Amino acid sequence: MSTSCSGRIHDFAAVGVGPFNLGLAALADPVRGLDGIFLEQRESFDWHPGMMLEPAHLQVPFMADLVTLADPTSPYSFLNFLKETGRLYRFYIRENFYPLRAEYNQYCQWVAGQLSSIRFGTAVVETRYDDGVYRLTVAGPQGPGVLYARRLVLGTGTSPYIPEAAADIAAESAAGRGGVVLHNADYLGRKAELQQQPSITILGSGQSAAEIYYDLLQEADHYGYRLNWVTRSGRFFPLEYTKLTLEMTSPEYVDYFHGLPQHQRDHLNKTQKNLYKGINSDLINATYDLLYAKGLTGMVDTRLLTHSTLTAAQWDAAAGTHRLYLQHGEQGTSYTLDSEAVVLATGYGYREPGFLASIEHRIARDSAGRFAVDRNYSTGIEPGEIFVQNAELHTHGFVTPDLGMGAYRNSCILREIIGHEVYPVERSIAFQQFGSPAGAAVPQDVAAEVLA
Repeated sequence: MSTSCSGRIHDFAAVGVGPFNLGLAALADPVRGLDGIFLEQRESFDWHPGMMLEPAHLQVPFMADLVTLADPTSPYSFLNFLKETGRLYRFYIRENFYPLRAEYNQYCQWVAGQLSSIRFGTAVVETRYDDGVYRLTVAGPQGPGVLYARRLVLGTGTSPYIPEAAADIAAESAAGRGGVVLHNADYLGRKAELQQQPSITILGSGQSAAEIYYDLLQEADHYGYRLNWVTRSGRFFPLEYTKLTLEMTSPEYVDYFHGLPQHQRDHLNKTQKNLYKGINSDLINATYDLLYAKGLTGMVDTRLLTHSTLTAAQWDAAAGTHRLYLQHGEQGTSYTLDSEAVVLATGYGYREPGFLASIEHRIARDSAGRFAVDRNYSTGIEPGEIFVQNAELHTHGFVTPDLGMGAYRNSCILREIIGHEVYPVERSIAFQQFGSPAGAAVPQDVAAEVLA
């Protein structure tokens, strides 16, 4: 049966508009003859609104905007945003390459407001495939509708991750039967509620946990709450940001990582978390300085607990507190911690959208059931049919969520869709070499003989 559709068939439909698909929309906008449509169920662009703390800034420089590293002349650059909004000289005088997080959000909203290819308030309900065309059933401001596209770009993003050990207390809290438990995604909206509790415990190891701890620590003596920060890590790891390490956010390292066996890639992802999930070293130092200053009067009741993994948690209604069961990783001992409020700064995880169920036969999988993503970011059974944004950590490595690699990935995706390079794709930027030198490999039998 062939597809019968009277509507126009788009070259591609991109589902989800976070920074990565927004960057794709901005780079696709000036390309003549390219017809892409971008669908986002939220009513407008708003990037992690619950974590827009006033001093928080990006961990990448302004050049890692939506477009600059692909097209420095783009009208959708961060610098042009500053110019158009009258803030370019202020940014220059500030002498800091790292935009504030709220500033980056404003920039993205500014770009989104100029792109007619984006449809906000539009959810994809179902997707069907027939004769080379995807049929998307959508629900939007004008009611249900149908769109057609030859390719898909999945940018549905990640969702707050709740550890299994905290699932019950989180569910009870959400149902109004327990205490105050929230994911850091909701922090700012519930900060005032948190500060009314006698004690607050933050669970997490990364930047979000650090920002919340510092924010709450500043006013802990004023409100009188006890503040705990619990991490399963051995210490409060700083984000590794030296220049030779930064070279790993490069096409060459992605080539190298993608070429490794699946089990080796999975192992590396477990050991490289401090390369993209660490804490800004300035924030670590500022936290120590704040603890030191407040410690002069002995007024702050706070504990920082490392090597501690949450194994279970329960709400004690009679006592009005949560009991957290923790396992110390090095000592092998167990202990409990009571806290009226719990903040889960436990990160985000990728969840496949439900509308993919009906086109499962078009998706390539690895042995673990995950997207089998080709080097060109395609995961369809046919090359260049379905692309993913920020869902390829297991195939492309820790650079996957890096904002600085977004323009590069989008340049690659556009090249595959169009058939030629609109934006030159860098292939070699690193001084170092990640794999064995070409032509210098020793045959396995010779290597075994030498080792013997």
